[in-house]
Formats: sequence, structure tokens, C-alpha cells
Amino acid sequence: MFGKVNSMGLFGLNAFPVTVEVSSAPGQPNFDIVGMPDIAVQESKARIRAVLGQLQLRVLNGRITVNLAPASVRKIGAIFDFPIIVAILKASGVIHNDCSDTAFVGELSLDGTLSPINGALGMTIAASKNGIKKLFLPKKNAKEASVVENIEVFGVEHITQILEYLQHGTGLSPEPCYNPSSERDLQKIGDYAEVMGQNVAKRAIEVAAAGSHNLLMIGPPGSGKSMLAKRIPSILPKITFEESIETTQIYSVGGFINSDEPLIVTRPFRSVSHTASAVGLIGGGSIPHPGEISLAHNGVLFLDELPEFERKVLETLRQPLENGEITISRASGSVRYPCDVMMVAAMNPCPCGNFGNPLKKCTCTDKMVTGYLNKISQPVLDRIDIQVEVKPVKFDELTNRIPQESSAVIAERVQKARDIQARRFRGTNIRSNSRITPDILAEVCPLTEEAEEAFKNAFEVLGLSARAYDRILKVGRTCADLEGCEIIQKKHIAQAVNYRSLDRKYWNR
Repeated sequence: MFGKVNSMGLFGLNAFPVTVEVSSAPGQPNFDIVGMPDIAVQESKARIRAVLGQLQLRVLNGRITVNLAPASVRKIGAIFDFPIIVAILKASGVIHNDCSDTAFVGELSLDGTLSPINGALGMTIAASKNGIKKLFLPKKNAKEASVVENIEVFGVEHITQILEYLQHGTGLSPEPCYNPSSERDLQKIGDYAEVMGQNVAKRAIEVAAAGSHNLLMIGPPGSGKSMLAKRIPSILPKITFEESIETTQIYSVGGFINSDEPLIVTRPFRSVSHTASAVGLIGGGSIPHPGEISLAHNGVLFLDELPEFERKVLETLRQPLENGEITISRASGSVRYPCDVMMVAAMNPCPCGNFGNPLKKCTCTDKMVTGYLNKISQPVLDRIDIQVEVKPVKFDELTNRIPQESSAVIAERVQKARDIQARRFRGTNIRSNSRITPDILAEVCPLTEEAEEAFKNAFEVLGLSARAYDRILKVGRTCADLEGCEIIQKKHIAQAVNYRSLDRKYWNR
């Protein structure tokens, strides 16, 4: 006897169709799984035996051979429990339905309930693209999977439900499409109206948010760097549905999905401790999982106390920040995770934190200050478009309580600038000014004659690098977009050049 059903495999973000074939033949009872299964797949034999025992179904009396095709691709995880048991029931004659346009994915508990799995959204998208019309998976993953079009998603709590449905057509119904709310909760995020003073830093943050530029804030302890950074999500443009699906897939693979609100509808803000390892930051493991930089995809990666990170950990950021994706290679294969992030970093200017502070004396020697700053390499520093000094807030600024500009007002300007960029880059893979490629840089960043002359003088006097030239031009483009200017003017270039001044003030001492 023979049974066959469809399923889906997953490696990183890569979901692929798997055909589960079962052959049942007379002979000494035996249960084999072939097709490059890993240990978790092999262990499904014990779980399936237990579940069939609970159902009092004697269908494992002969020689049972399970093949997971294609056999040349490694199958990982317990997600094949569900399709294997359904295929066994088909081979044994318990189920007679035609399942050619149906797929099954899920992990079984010993009592027959289906446990939630990781990567459900990505597998549902792949199933839909491969012509699957119905997908059965654990109930807790159904809401997450229901956002995919052109496929019916059925949430299954217990194996008996699928038996009833396939035998009688009752007991299960398609999951309604999940429609989340996309409103931002400013009470949780915080509002820039609560931040007294720091107008220079706020303007730099606005420019960074408008063009998705990397940002570095330097200032003494207590100046408000973390407070400013944590409010950045309140001014970022609303996440698009496409971006939401991309980000949710990463969280789904990592196992960070809330089954009640499974879709990521606000831009992520990932605050990373300086104790993080390279694997924690960029991802890794024997089965490569996403790191913090991928979990921040389409959002903000915040690195506080930047020099306190291990230097080798910071160096791993160079390629992902440049390319917007990270490739992790292992013996079992390579995984690519997207990581198009706005990196925001904060740091003190020296070990004691008071170098350059007009209110407190620095107690560090020149050697200590130089050693502290040199923990950040020039290649990493070059990838930070905007650098801004955050000075201590004066007493008058704290006590006068002058009304500050709200996040909603700033967000409106940021959204208008992003709308301009969306029209400019329509039909390309570019989403923001920070990702402008060299081949179109001159075309999309035209300068007035005054701006070009000012840029030339700054380039020669300051000894800027070719990478700094590109970064300044991109930031100048964003400054112009915030004012609705098609051509970059002298004041926009001056502002962009000024945002690159701190590496000379601090590092070239």
C-alpha cells in the first residue's frame, strides 16, 4: 500500500516543497525514514507511534518506509510529524481523500495535539507559490499564516480533527484573514515632546530617519542619548505591508511571534547590550538563526555604549551594513537573512565620559582617550553617515518648560521625505536615500553650482575619503528632500559635511 501527501521544508528563510511518501508492506514490523532526515525528523517515529497508540490505530504492523523527497535536500526539525502521520493513514486506507492540492505541516505532542512551529509564514508563502490551495498546520500558527493570499489556512488543534475533516468534511473551517491594527502606541515608545532642548540632536535624528541613515551620538553620561534613541520609532514612516511580511518572516523563523498578534506592524527597535556576541548580533549556530541585525530589518538597531562592544564583534557589522543582508554559511548550507537597518549608536567620548564637557573636568589621560576611541575602527566609522554631539542640557532648558515639537509633527515631515524617495526609486529595489547605488548617485543627487563648489572645498580641506563623499551626498539628498528641493543646495551640503565632523574632532586629535 502507498500514500503520498505534500508538506513544506524550511532552512533559514528558505522554504521549499517536500513530498512525503509512505510505503506499507507485509513483513516484520519496521519503521524507516529516508530522504536526508536530521535527528529531530528521525525522532518523529517515537512521537507517531505514541499518537497512533492513543488513537488505537494498528497501522504500523508491517514494514513502513517513509521517503521525504527530494532526497538530495536535508530535512530539519519536527515539522514533518503531521504530514508523515497523515501519509501513513492514507497508505493504511484510513483516509481516502485526494490531497494533491493540500499540504500539512506541524509537530505532534504525544497526546496527539499539534504544537506551534517556527517559520509558518514563510512556508505558507512558498506553499501558495507552489500551487497549494489548502494548508493544515497547528492552530496557534493559523492566524500568522492567514495573511497569505490565494491559499486556505486551517488551524488544527488535535490529530482527531484532521481525521474527521478528511473522512467527513466537518470539524474544521478556514482561518479568517488576520487584519491587524497599525497604530503606534506612543505611550510605550515615548514622544520627542518630552525631551527638553537637544534641538541639534533632534534635527540630526530627523534627517537620519528621513533617509534611513546610520547615526552616531557622542556625549557625556546623562545628556539624553538613550532617551533620544528610544523615541526614534515614533517618527519613522509607517511600515508597508510588504515590509511587514518580510520582517514577520524573520521573527517567525526565530520563534519570536506572538500567536495573538502575529504580524509585525510597527518598525522594530532592537536595543543590543555591549555584552552581545558576534553570533547574537549577526546570527549563526549549527542551524543558522537570525541575529539582532536581522531582527531589526526595516527598523532600528540601537547599540548603546559602542566602544564597550568587543572590536571583533563590531567588525562583523561592516559587510551587513554595507549590503543590507547577511549570509551565514555552514556545512549544512548557506542562509541569507535581510538586514536593511538604520543603525543608531551612542557612546561617551572617553572612559570617564567628560572629554569635551564644558561643565565637568575629564580625568582621563590622552592615551586613555585615544585607546577608548580607537576601539571603533575607521571602516566601521565610515559606515556611519551622521555623527552628532549631544551636549549636557542646561538648567534653564529643563526648568523653562518651553513646549517642544511633538513626534507627530516630526513624523509628518519624515513621511513626506520618504514619499518623495518612494516616487524617485519606483521600479527599483532601493527604498531610501541611504541605499542609493553608485551607478545612479550623480543622477539622483544633482548639485547647484554653489553647492558643488562648497563640496569641492570641503573635500580638499578636510581630506575626505571616497566613501565619505558618497555618504555626504546621500545625506545632502535627504536634507533637500525634507525641504522639498529637487536640486541639492549649498546649505544642504554644508549640513551633511557638518554631520561628518566629529570623526575629525575626536579621532584625529
